[in-house]
Amino acid sequence: MDNVENNLLSAIETNGYSFVISLIVFGFLFFLARRRVSFGTRVLVGLGLGLLVGILFQNLENFEIKGISTFGSIYVSLIRMLVIPLVFVLVLNSIASLTSLDYLRKIGFKTFAWFLGTTGIASVIGLLVALLFNPGAGIEQTVPADFAAREIPTFSEVILQLIPSNPFNEAAEGKVVPILIFAIFLAVAIIKVGSKNAEAVKPVRDLISSLTQVLHQVVKFVIRLTPYGVFALIAGVAARYGWDTLQELGSVIVSSYVALIIHFVLVFGGLVLLVAKVNPFKFFRKIYPTIAVAFTTRSSYATLPVNLEVITKRLHVSPRIASFVAPLGASVNFNGCGGVWPAIVAVFTAQVFGIDLTATDYIILVLVSIISSIGVAGVPGPAVISTTVVLTALGLPLEGIAIVAGVEALIDMGRTAVNATGTTVTSLLVATSEGEFDREAFNRDEDEDIALNAV
Repeated sequence: MDNVENNLLSAIETNGYSFVISLIVFGFLFFLARRRVSFGTRVLVGLGLGLLVGILFQNLENFEIKGISTFGSIYVSLIRMLVIPLVFVLVLNSIASLTSLDYLRKIGFKTFAWFLGTTGIASVIGLLVALLFNPGAGIEQTVPADFAAREIPTFSEVILQLIPSNPFNEAAEGKVVPILIFAIFLAVAIIKVGSKNAEAVKPVRDLISSLTQVLHQVVKFVIRLTPYGVFALIAGVAARYGWDTLQELGSVIVSSYVALIIHFVLVFGGLVLLVAKVNPFKFFRKIYPTIAVAFTTRSSYATLPVNLEVITKRLHVSPRIASFVAPLGASVNFNGCGGVWPAIVAVFTAQVFGIDLTATDYIILVLVSIISSIGVAGVPGPAVISTTVVLTALGLPLEGIAIVAGVEALIDMGRTAVNATGTTVTSLLVATSEGEFDREAFNRDEDEDIALNAV
């Protein structure tokens, strides 16, 4: 009994201060939220306070950081909780929203091909830039106790693992890719049945729509905890490794923006010039309102109204194409969040935890990035979901997401701008192939004013 009491007193003495400091910081962050301070600012404040508290505790030998880092572990667990239900419902909703298979084959195929194709290219660019910059170099962490090195499967085993056999069992085991493929099959079946008897699938569509809205709300609940989670996670890392180690996260920011800029200029600019036969400088000047709103709001959904106006009034793409591609792009097209970012975080995590990735892993990374990019919610934060899918598929510890969470808000601005630009580019490409792009009006610079304050 004396040992229990001594252990309890010791825990209070060593962790009590960390709990008290956590409550004070959480109270301050909550106060900022009540004062309508922006989400991004609060995340950065949490990052800064985490650095200060972590460095402080690093210099206090008699006090442990476990009380604070526990809150970070709770935040990571909540993110894990969302993965399976969120990706299943959002992928199902994104594809099932199409009205007919004929429409899907004609316009939808082209749209999805450009969305997923550019996301795959973005993933390759992110992978190559990450391998060049080595963003995880200099940061060493102990592999979690429950992490076991995964045996590298053969190519046939990889294919078999991607095919769903028992979706319920695979969902329980946290196997994300088979659930995504199962959702795709269900969505196509809904379209097929609905094309013959719309009333038969109406309850299913309504259920999916309701579940999507509910899950979006759950995501908002969790994402609102990000400033608090960032504080706790960064404080734990800072206490363990100090300021010198955290400086290495600067390479994550640099490598991310280098990859995003390469994709923006070379891929988007190249497609506009070579496929649509349009002057890329004029194109980027015309879509500036979309880029500006996406960069500042960090939300594809918030950018959607302006993007629709830009596509129809400044690019002179037909409303029929714009009304299909733009809303779909807000749910599916995530070159930055689903392509560049997961690739960089995966390489970063592997380097930090000393895990070697093979050529097979790189192929899996790109393929899973393409699939998992479908259905990422277009609000600030849920790119972490798609990154979680990629890390899970590669067998990498999810703690890698925790380490980079503090700088994600800075990178998310560039990611969202790339996402929205990709949707605009795809609208132009599809309209060009369908003869629904008014090239003469585009070249005459007959642009109508876009109300940026309308969002």
